Amino acid sequence: MNVLTWQFFGAAFTLIAGTLLHFVYGWSDRSLAMAPFAAVNESVWEHLKLLAVPMLLFAVVEYFCYGRALPGFLPARTASVLFGMAEIVVLFYTYAGIVGRNFLLADILVFCIGVAEAYLLGAYLLLSGLLADGSMQRAAFIALLLLISSLFFFTFRPPHIGLFRDPVTGRYGTAA
Repeated sequence: MNVLTWQFFGAAFTLIAGTLLHFVYGWSDRSLAMAPFAAVNESVWEHLKLLAVPMLLFAVVEYFCYGRALPGFLPARTASVLFGMAEIVVLFYTYAGIVGRNFLLADILVFCIGVAEAYLLGAYLLLSGLLADGSMQRAAFIALLLLISSLFFFTFRPPHIGLFRDPVTGRYGTAA
């Protein structure tokens, strides 16, 4: 398979797995073991896991299937995950700010756009070799460690700011 085909299947996997991860915490009877990987409440932060976790899991498969042969794989995938997460935040707060509230259908569309744009950026970065410089490997590795640590840490100890606030309960993290 070529890089573009991998990106297509990655996007499909992320959309399906991300949708399932929205419900996994509830299905698991609020298991703390599942909390770092699945949305534990309706906050924007928790919904970012729906993109990040499946993309990172798919990236592991990609790495062993073809990514080892591409010097810029880790930086490209790290950048694409971070971009997709940022895109979701920007699109959500922009549309909700303009309209004055959020709508489920628009939220789903924002997720789909974030996933699609993340994989499009990933394809571009992988094919162009733009991030293949050796120094980018180190930066990507550090960024990836910070991202994964943040996903775990902020699930249990979220800052009390809007990004982490469950709009349904007004609470934060697993307490919501």
